[in-house]
Amino acid sequence: MDLDPLFKALADPTRRRLLDELDERNGQTLFELHVRLISWHGAALSRQALSKHLGVLEEAGIVRTEWRWRSKHHFLEREPLRRLWRMWLGPLAEGSSEGESVEDRTDERASR
Repeated sequence: MDLDPLFKALADPTRRRLLDELDERNGQTLFELHVRLISWHGAALSRQALSKHLGVLEEAGIVRTEWRWRSKHHFLEREPLRRLWRMWLGPLAEGSSEGESVEDRTDERASR
């Protein structure tokens, strides 16, 4: 599993705020997310820029979209984040086995 898209998606503070918003209230439209980011976080962000951020999250598999009538709703997908924790962050936080790098464990698990 290539973790780079996940790390890229999580590296941006605006994208992390979007994930927080979807965690709090899943299934929001672009308009709803835009209003919440402006009113709750004071984000000066166009809807077009927000749409690009959502695209990065979707490409990383952290967000999925679903059309409901004329509205596109965005949903948080937790499984990629859980895999990231199990494969990389959890072992790193707990301390790796002596002589074994996190990348070695990641490669080993990906080949299963």
